[in-house]
Amino acid sequence: MNELGLTRMVKVEVVTRADDVDAVRTLLHASGVSGWTSLSGVSGFGHHGTHEGRLLFNDRAGLVMLIVVLPYDRTEAVVTGLRDILAHRPGVMFVSEAWVSRPDYFGAGSAD
Repeated sequence: MNELGLTRMVKVEVVTRADDVDAVRTLLHASGVSGWTSLSGVSGFGHHGTHEGRLLFNDRAGLVMLIVVLPYDRTEAVVTGLRDILAHRPGVMFVSEAWVSRPDYFGAGSAD
């Protein structure tokens, strides 16, 4: 914990096709992640051009962003699993440091 009372953790953000989000959620559950935020209809621009956020026909055609904050001791399993999933599917992963005020919400005690 730092002088502001915050605990250092890891934030993982994944953008993937809605068709592939179940594989990501299954991995997160199996890794003991206590929760995540899911944003449907993500839009952006990448290797394959513009991706629109609106869903035209169904909820499986768009992009989804999953955001998860987890303790360092769960990071390796989650990142390795996501790299395996994304090796065969379109999508991106971002990993960064995050500071949280309630580490118990994320399955951690008061680790540094």
